[in-house]
Amino acid sequence: MCLGLALPAVAADTEPEGWAYEVSHEIMSPFCPGRSLADCPSPQAESLRAWIVVQEATGRSRADVEAELLERYGDVIRAAPSAEGIGLAAYVIPLAAFVGGGVLVGIFLRRNTHKGAAPASATAEAFDPELARLVDAELERGETPVDPSG
Repeated sequence: MCLGLALPAVAADTEPEGWAYEVSHEIMSPFCPGRSLADCPSPQAESLRAWIVVQEATGRSRADVEAELLERYGDVIRAAPSAEGIGLAAYVIPLAAFVGGGVLVGIFLRRNTHKGAAPASATAEAFDPELARLVDAELERGETPVDPSG
């Protein structure tokens, strides 16, 4: 008889309902570094998850519970750094690196694809003097050069 009464309570406890489930997945565990509270297997984490569920059941707001957790455990429970103070660097530095990299790629491409300058091998000084003499002789004879493309 007692087992029949306990099963609905266990089933209700495992189903994600309300914001308590979301909070335990969104905050980091103060007991298991690098894991969310939901993924931490420690008994302290289980107790904290139960505390969050009780707070939701009593009608406290999510913001109040999160503020109390932040006050109790500090910034260690934040999954992402806050966008203020030193935490702002976590957002600004990658953005600045991305923009700076784009500028460097743009400069590199602009320098290497500049069409105004001809390569040194195509200038008149780079030709063999004998070849230049033969071309001049052909041009003096007045023959039209043959178009290689057609």
